[in-house]
Amino acid sequence: MVTNEMLDKLRYIQIYSSKAVNEMLAGEYHSVFKGRGVEFHEVREYQTGDDIRSVDWNVTARMGRPFVKRYVEERQLSLFFLVDLSASGSFGSAGKAKNEIAAELCALLAFSAIKNNDKVGLVIFTGKVELFVPPGKGISHVLRIIRMLLGFEPSSKGTDISGALEYLGRLHYKKSVVFLVSDFLDSGYQEPMQVIARRHDLIAVSVRDPAEMRLADSGLVVLADAESGKRVVVDSSCPAVRKAFAARGLERQRKLAESFVSMEIDHIPVECGDDYLRDLITFFRQRERKQSGEYAR
Repeated sequence: MVTNEMLDKLRYIQIYSSKAVNEMLAGEYHSVFKGRGVEFHEVREYQTGDDIRSVDWNVTARMGRPFVKRYVEERQLSLFFLVDLSASGSFGSAGKAKNEIAAELCALLAFSAIKNNDKVGLVIFTGKVELFVPPGKGISHVLRIIRMLLGFEPSSKGTDISGALEYLGRLHYKKSVVFLVSDFLDSGYQEPMQVIARRHDLIAVSVRDPAEMRLADSGLVVLADAESGKRVVVDSSCPAVRKAFAARGLERQRKLAESFVSMEIDHIPVECGDDYLRDLITFFRQRERKQSGEYAR
């Protein structure tokens, strides 16, 4: 059901995303995602100035006069969002839940994609794949995707990143750009990620809340796991408890970042409350520099 609150959020996201894309993000997106290369277009008669290397010798021999092959850039891409909307994503201490930040990130990228005439598809998962939207074009398609992200009600509390990746692997699409958006509170997904990364351009977007990294001094508090229901009472007024909590959070983030590096998968870390547009632009610029270095070699 589309509520007034959801419509307000949708309007805000559309206005903010469109402005950000037009002013800052579209050029960065286009520079990084250049399409799949070139594709054959036609054969035509040789004209003065044509590159001799483009001559189609088979057609030339058949016709008795020179013909050349012409190619055009295959610009259009398919962009997939593989979005984790499990119960842990409903948590938010910085004004917005992780799931809402995930929807806004996807909106920015989706509006960038359609501005470049690319297609956008969606897979929503929790402990199972819950929704699939095939790639499509146009603003109405993007608004439908954002509406689904904002209004989604999960039927499963858990998280199964491996299952979502394997589902995507069974979809027979050409090489696509895949943004895997999750808090990555799961395990055992490294091998499926590597399988998808060999076929598609896979980018991991990890969304975390500051309260998962820093425990406020609030006396006795109950920490609950949204997915398992497990609860534990801790004394947050104790400096040693807060220090141990922060150290555990930092260690988890360090291991997560290292795992992406070891798999050679690009990673965009996002913290709720921070400027995620800045995070995206930083990522695009770093990736463009990296690609330029590879081409130079």
